[in-house]
Formats: sequence, C-alpha cells, structure tokens
Amino acid sequence: MDWHSEYRRKRTTAAQAVGLIQSRQRVYLHAGCAVPPTLLRALVARAPELEGVELLQLLTMGEAEYIRPELSGSFRCNNLFIGGNVREAVNTGRADFIPIHLSQIPRTYHSTLPIDAVLLNLSPPDEHGFCSYGIDVGCSKPAAEAAHTVIAQINSKMPRTLGNSFIHVRKLSALVEVDDEVLELPRLRMTDEHREIGRHVASLIEDGSTLQMGIGGIPDAVLSFLQQKNDLGIHTEMFSDGVVELIESGVINNEAKTLHPGKSVASFMLGSRRLYDFVDNNPIIELHPSDYVNDPFVIAQNDRMVAINSAIQVDLTGQVCSDSIGTTFYSGFGGQVDFIRGAGRSKGGKPIIALPSTAKGDSKSRIVPCLDPGSGVVTTRADVRYVVTEYGVAQLWGRPLRERAEALIEIAHPNFRDPLRDAAKERHLL
Repeated sequence: MDWHSEYRRKRTTAAQAVGLIQSRQRVYLHAGCAVPPTLLRALVARAPELEGVELLQLLTMGEAEYIRPELSGSFRCNNLFIGGNVREAVNTGRADFIPIHLSQIPRTYHSTLPIDAVLLNLSPPDEHGFCSYGIDVGCSKPAAEAAHTVIAQINSKMPRTLGNSFIHVRKLSALVEVDDEVLELPRLRMTDEHREIGRHVASLIEDGSTLQMGIGGIPDAVLSFLQQKNDLGIHTEMFSDGVVELIESGVINNEAKTLHPGKSVASFMLGSRRLYDFVDNNPIIELHPSDYVNDPFVIAQNDRMVAINSAIQVDLTGQVCSDSIGTTFYSGFGGQVDFIRGAGRSKGGKPIIALPSTAKGDSKSRIVPCLDPGSGVVTTRADVRYVVTEYGVAQLWGRPLRERAEALIEIAHPNFRDPLRDAAKERHLL
C-alpha cells in the first residue's frame, strides 16, 4: 500500500481518533507550543467515559482543561516540568511532578514510564510521506517511537523543521486534518536590570563561541549585546525569536562550531509566528531529540560552549536553586544541569548562572546565606563557575568557600551586602 492510500485510510475525526485511548493508560502530550488543541478538546470531551488516564507532559502552553478539579477522576497530570497552567495543581496535590534532567527523560519511556499513546501536532507529509514534528522534537519524538498508539493532528500551520525530526504516515495510528494556529509565546519586557545582566554576560562571550540560552528578559538582553561579536553558533535545547535576529545579521553563522558546523542545533522552539516562519524548511536549523541535544558529552564537543541559565536563589557557597520557591515547586530541572556540565567539560567552555540580585521589588535578596527551607539544589556548588547579576560577575570555579562568599557578596544588591557579610562571618565563611 502506498503512503497516500494509508493516509486516507487513517484519516478520521478528532472524536474517533481519541477513541483509541482507554482508561488507565499513560498518554504523552506534544510539548511546549506544539500542544495539539483539537485532539485535547476531543479527549477532554470524553472525560465522562474515562477513568484514571495519566497525561504525561513537559512544559505546555495554553489552557490545561484536563487539570480541572472536577475531571480528577478521569485525568491525572504527571509533569516532567512545571508550567504556569499546572503549578497550582502540582502544589495542592492534584497533579504529580517528576524531578529529572531533560537529557534523561527519553530513556524513562522504556523503563519507569512506558507510554501507551501520544497526541501529536505535526506538519503535513512531504512527497515521501514524512511529517515533521514541527517546533518540538525534544522528548516528543522519542515518546512517539516508544508508544503503542500514535494519534496526530496534521496541521497545515505547523512549520516543517529539519534534522532528526520526522515521522512517517505509516507510523500513525490515526490522523486528523486541522488548521489550528500554532500557539505563540510573547516576548517578555526587557528591564534595565536585564540589560545590565546581559551586558555582563556578553562580556564573557568570545568570538567563535557556541551558545545555549533560554527565553525571557535576560537571554534577550544578552543577545542584544552580541551584535559586535563574530562567528557565534547555537547548540541549545530551546530556540527563540532573539536568535533569529542575530542569524539574520550574520553574527550567528555557526561557522566556528566544532560539532554540526554550519547548523543551529536545538530540540524545541517557543516564540512567535515570525520564528515559526523563519524555521520552516530552513536548512541551517536542525532539531534533534533531547537525549542527544542535552547529552553533556555531546554538548562538550562544542569548543567554547557558553551555557546561560537562570536561578531563583544562589547561596554564599554557590548552591543554585532554580526549580522551587522554598517548598513551592515552580518549574523543574529542565536542561540546566545538562548544559552547565556540558559547558564545563567543553574546551574553553563557560557555564553561567544569571539572575537579578533581588526579588519582590528589591525587598528580598536572591543571593542568600542559605537557601530557603525546602528549596531544592538543582546545580551543585561544585558545578557552578560564573554567577552574574546586574552588579557584575562572580567567578567561583576552583575558589575556596571564603573567596566564593566574598565574590557573591560583591554582586549582591548593595542594600544586602552588610547583612550577607554578617551571615557569612556567623557561618565562618569569612
């Protein structure tokens, strides 16, 4: 049977497609802005006839209707990363959270988290019958390869991204043709504080470096200070709008990369329609699964690898909390440790933690004597090399606790430096 005939045979309605899902199955959702809204609506509509369906997901955008309390008998959400749409449910016990490095998630599909079904949002097939995973390959392609049932909406508005990013029509169990708008993530406002942090981070980036960075005010600020750099490259889990501008200006050309030269490598994208149009069928962009992109030993093959990650708190010994606010779970491990360790092993690499010096309107320091009770250590004090705030750069690697404390106090907000010194003396750090 040729793939066109198979495509027609598998084409159905959303209601019929999600009818393949049974009670007490584990169902993986295409992540980020690639969530499949038509299929999710149809699945939620089946709530009265389903019981104990586990929805496994990473960060997802949009409304998570399946998390509503009245649907708790039908669905329970299990999160590998916590987004704003499920944060309250996780912290009140209505949803679950698995702390795990992004690079290690795919291997759980063959051990602790076997997957029964996946719901995907794919591009239309090419002339050979291959659909692209579009803006999210990450942990979604490995999930589909491990699942027994693969249900996809074939979306005319999903860009066709290249790399290790395809699934053939014959691998699909059912497909639904849609014209859903791909969800977008607006760019956050860049503050003066972000600009100062960005300026300090940019001072650490040499010509020929390969970059990993996320999304938000600080990464955008860093990118805004790189216009005078040369021959930068990209190897990152997440690709966003700010990177597009530097590719178009020629600052990012990937020519000095020691791994995948000439290619910007990522595993998923969060951004605007402009970003999605830019990456559509663009041969200089490659998406690969997270167990490759986030593998620290792969990352380390990029010389001059610069990893830029954020934090909620850093204590005076260099411990980094970035997934919780005290006992309240906020996000997850993501790829921070993967890239901090990969950059640390890279020839000329620079792992960087960047954060504002304060929170809550300057009333609370984010450089602290000890992490708040209940806070989780995501990046250990042994992995941290550079910590950056709007007040400067603290280089911690290979330095004793006394020098670390001094360096971190110097980049804390001036209002908190004396109390931090007092606390450091009490702990015998100074």
